Amino acid sequence: MNYEIMFEKEIEKIKDQSKKPTLLLHCCCAPCSTTCIERVEPFFDVTLFFYNPNIDLEEEYQKRKEELLRFAKEKKIPVIEIGYEKASFEQISKGYEKEKEGGQRCYQCYLLRLSKTAQLAKEKQFSYFGTTLTISPYKNAKWLNEIGKKLEEEMGISYLYADFKKKNGYQRSIDLSKKYRLYRQDYCGCIYSKQERERRRKNERK
Repeated sequence: MNYEIMFEKEIEKIKDQSKKPTLLLHCCCAPCSTTCIERVEPFFDVTLFFYNPNIDLEEEYQKRKEELLRFAKEKKIPVIEIGYEKASFEQISKGYEKEKEGGQRCYQCYLLRLSKTAQLAKEKQFSYFGTTLTISPYKNAKWLNEIGKKLEEEMGISYLYADFKKKNGYQRSIDLSKKYRLYRQDYCGCIYSKQERERRRKNERK
């Protein structure tokens, strides 16, 4: 599936509507949100949703949240945040502790975050829900969009298919992060990605 083409076809469907449809966009962090917002804002009435129970420390969680709030304020986009729910991630990651990054633990994490997004979008009667996670070359866009499709079918709310890393999206997010002086973390957020980062650093020093 070419999710970039699917995204563009959806935009073609809605861009001539007299009123913008609403979009609840799950955001992992401010840097990844930059390009995604740039692409969706002309066509949607966007609300950001910061829901990331995978982040290992509350201090790190707060830092990423504050950066997103700062960026969203500058862009005049509302943000929903429901608190730090680390226990939710710990529960879904049980049994997957030894999985490599990018494996089934990550799939369960995607499912957790997108399920919460879809649930909230339905409760608040958004037209669409989506996620910024596909901007990252380290995230599995196929899995994310398959999960989005599954939730769309189960919950009856439209999912915005996308692969935001396309059209040089990831590099654009780096450039925009520099422009807005955003804190840019060097690991996904969970304790396992942090451990993987430390292993890479040790190997680089050898």
